[in-house]
Order: sequence, then structure tokens, then C-alpha cells
Amino acid sequence: MKPPTDPTTTIAELKSRVLAFARERDWEQFHAPKNLSMALAAEAGELMEHFLWATPEQSLAIAKDPAKRGKIEDELADVVIYALEFANAAGMDVAAAIGRKMAQNAKKYPVEKARGRSDKYTELE
Repeated sequence: MKPPTDPTTTIAELKSRVLAFARERDWEQFHAPKNLSMALAAEAGELMEHFLWATPEQSLAIAKDPAKRGKIEDELADVVIYALEFANAAGMDVAAAIGRKMAQNAKKYPVEKARGRSDKYTELE
């Protein structure tokens, strides 16, 4: 079996793999949304730790550094795994949620007002 890659793997397949992993270990009993949201935040913190005190330019270099990239990918994987397990536990459709959120963001951040700006939508004029 080939390892999964972005172009060949669906969100549903990833959710299924994450769920199977948890079920094999009888971990669903611990996977309430509260616990998973906390685990997700903790893993996001571990991802951020790699870039602490770096400038934006330095953070790009860090992310591309072959000596550090594997550890950064591991932390990103942990974040995504917990997010998918949260979706499993809460019965959420990730693709639908992303689609809705992107539509909301498009309204809040119209291209003609937001292009090239990092301002919050409430500050766009």
C-alpha cells in the first residue's frame, strides 16, 4: 500500500484511518470534544514552539530546513490528527465546514478591500 499523499487521499480516508487507530486502542472513551480540543491546542503550541522568536523570514527558513522539517511535519500531523478526531467525535463534516467558513470569509474579506492587507475584517474600509 502506497503512503497517503495530498493529491491521492481524501479527508474521509484520513478521518477513517484516525478513527480506526483510536478504536484499535480503545481510545474513543477519552476522545470527548473537550479533551480533543485541549489536545489540539497543546499540539498547536508544540508546532508554534519551532518558530518562537523567529522573524517571518526566519520562520520560512526554519520550515524549509531539512534538519528541522521532519519534527515540524510531525507536529503538524499531530494537529491535523486531533482536528480530524475531533470531527469524528463530534460528527462533523470537515469539508462542508471548510466550505461554509471559506464562504463566510469571502464575504468578510472581499478581494477589493482585503487584497494585500492583514487587517481584521472590521477594520477594512
